[in-house]
Amino acid sequence: MKTSSNLVRDCRRYYASELEKIYDSNEANALIMILLEHYFNIDRVKIAMEPELRLSESELLTLHFAVKELLKNKPIQYIIGETEFCGLRFMVEDGVLIPRPETEEMVKNIATCWDKACLVPTGCNVKTMCTSSLPDSILDIGTGSGCIAISLAKLLKDSTVTAVDVSEKALEIAKKNAEANDVNVNFIKDDILNPKNQELIDSQYDIIVSNPPYVCESEKNEMRANVLDYEPSTALFVPDNDPLIFYRKILEFAQKTLKPAGEIWFEINEKFGKEMKNLCFVMGFKNVEILKDFRGKDRILRAIRYNT
Repeated sequence: MKTSSNLVRDCRRYYASELEKIYDSNEANALIMILLEHYFNIDRVKIAMEPELRLSESELLTLHFAVKELLKNKPIQYIIGETEFCGLRFMVEDGVLIPRPETEEMVKNIATCWDKACLVPTGCNVKTMCTSSLPDSILDIGTGSGCIAISLAKLLKDSTVTAVDVSEKALEIAKKNAEANDVNVNFIKDDILNPKNQELIDSQYDIIVSNPPYVCESEKNEMRANVLDYEPSTALFVPDNDPLIFYRKILEFAQKTLKPAGEIWFEINEKFGKEMKNLCFVMGFKNVEILKDFRGKDRILRAIRYNT
């Protein structure tokens, strides 16, 4: 790859055309602008206002190698080392799942429902009556980068937030993200399929939230290479013969640790909405609702524990 000049406008045009080998035109141009803004603080306005703006040789090399990584299908979040979620910046690295817009929707619905000024929320899709008091305690299961736990700690400032993950690397990243976003989250290493941490087991929570692995192994052929080749499979996939394994285990855990009338929130596979509702009812939860994401897919489940 070699651009005709180091003028930013020429570099942008050339590298976008290179990316069009595997991305559509709009995505290719968007990716180049993300790189220019992240590395050099150059946005569209600056390019328009300074047509003679140039990249130095070292800057050109930085852009060049970033584009090479994109051409290998590496996600741009891993290349620049960060992403945005709920208006906050999160560090992400290989081995940690990249936060998704669908997950952001779930977090915003939770925060809106538990806003103390909100009895019938207007900013979310939940149909049933929401509480008027803030939750004392929130548990995020499978926290990954910490995006859910940290965002909820930021949005529901008086709540105590705990986050658990089986991955040591994910917890290291999550702790750095909590510090960078100036929130306190209690991080615990444990496996929710077989929890052993006594603090985790003995605590009681107002909200339990999770975005667990839910993509069936048979769905791999529907996924893009940038996901399959780079994102952690353990955070994505479940066996075809037991696709609800994490939900079942989390609901079993919630039967003992979720306060009466407490809420559980899940991000789910849209193919298993009916099965998830039935599972929640069978395991003692009521007012089970499934909300659609911005693509119109069944994606978010909310349920309430019976007062027993």
